[in-house]
Amino acid sequence: MMDFMVRAVLIGVGATVLLDLWAQLLKRAFGLPAPNWALVGRWFAHLPRGRFAHEDIGRSEPVPNELAIGWIAHYAVGILFAGIVLAIWGIGWAANPTFLPALIVGLATVGCGWFILQPGMGAGIAASKRPNANTVRLFNIIGHIVFAIGLYGTALLIR
Repeated sequence: MMDFMVRAVLIGVGATVLLDLWAQLLKRAFGLPAPNWALVGRWFAHLPRGRFAHEDIGRSEPVPNELAIGWIAHYAVGILFAGIVLAIWGIGWAANPTFLPALIVGLATVGCGWFILQPGMGAGIAASKRPNANTVRLFNIIGHIVFAIGLYGTALLIR
């Protein structure tokens, strides 16, 4: 069990770091906005208070340490998804990783954003309430493929 946990943490952190580096590249090379982890933290902080959905998370009541909460949640979710790869394909996958399991989980994570996080934060299902919904969707898919590459690549590095 300890091997499972250590590998999930390392692979999840590695994949999430790659996703964050990707976001920084998009910001610097193309001027795209980086994710606002404070708003994600706000959303997560409102969950224990019984508030899952917001009309607009930006207008919801701020919470102390929401930026830190957002970053912690971001990495915790990355670790969780790495754990899912290991739980489904086995700890042996980490010793001999293949790309397809990482890609499957990476693409599945898009659904969590589209059907849980974005509606919960007020953006609608798959960002449907945003004027640039198709662009958001495309970058969600690309970003989560980058996350999948991070899952696979980190597993290769630590095997």
